[in-house]
Amino acid sequence: MKAMAQDVFGDADVMALRELPDPLVGPDRVLVEVRAAGVNPVDAAVRAGYLQGLLPHHFPLVPGWDVAGVVVSTGHAVTGFAPGDEVFGYQRQDHVRDGTYASLVAATERGLARKPASMSFEEAAGLALCGLTALQSLRAVGVGPGDAVLVHAAAGGVGHLAVQIARALGAERVLGTASPRNHDFVRSLGAEPVAYGDALVDNVAEAVGGDGRVDVAFDCVGGAALGDSPALVRDPARIVSIVDDNVLGLGGRYVFAKPVAADLEWLAARVDEGVLRVEVQQTFPLAEAVDAHRLLDGGHVRGKVVLTV
Repeated sequence: MKAMAQDVFGDADVMALRELPDPLVGPDRVLVEVRAAGVNPVDAAVRAGYLQGLLPHHFPLVPGWDVAGVVVSTGHAVTGFAPGDEVFGYQRQDHVRDGTYASLVAATERGLARKPASMSFEEAAGLALCGLTALQSLRAVGVGPGDAVLVHAAAGGVGHLAVQIARALGAERVLGTASPRNHDFVRSLGAEPVAYGDALVDNVAEAVGGDGRVDVAFDCVGGAALGDSPALVRDPARIVSIVDDNVLGLGGRYVFAKPVAADLEWLAARVDEGVLRVEVQQTFPLAEAVDAHRLLDGGHVRGKVVLTV
């Protein structure tokens, strides 16, 4: 198979297109012909070696945890999928080596679901990891009817899905921090844009009115944004972060997405209902994954970057 692989940790240039052996398909695995693979900040962290203290890594290493494609074959114990099924999923393993920047992936059932019929492969490849992260985070702090939710970095990969998912879970109001150039985009998702920076607390208070606080703060940034969050919420137990475990010291929740098929199916259903969409800023051919990572490393990506295979 073709894959973008690396033999050392480093910047984007350590990846190169190579021929590697086709993956083995165990009894509980699903062989997927990859049509598209999502590019996520965690992929860059893996590439650079920042996750070495969390998961075992092996070379040659193929990055990528998001996939969309077509089932080629299944292991004998697989009952939920058949050849020809169009699928998408989040394929984080317990070790890092066999990623989704490849033409074939031996996928786990627990991290796979049928692709929404209304979605392209490129859009579906951007849904799984960010969608699961947003959904599981918002559920962790009990987002529901009547809530006012603030999403830090609402135009980003996780943030733009979190805005829509909060609405789908019943939130009454959603506010989202974003740069001015993304304010119209944030409005199109169903959120009220708020300028970030030193005046964030005042900006949120002005937008919310009343006691100037929201019910939930969802942090996709860390640092100063997380530091401001206790002043923005009524209960610090309803602060959730996906990037900064210092949230635990504030009394909030830290979430690292788990591959859960039922959650993927929930996301797919919301897409087909027309209440959830994925913004794909740019696609790159698999062989140009280095350029995709450079774009991601530069920051300020609206929505998702995706590789096509």
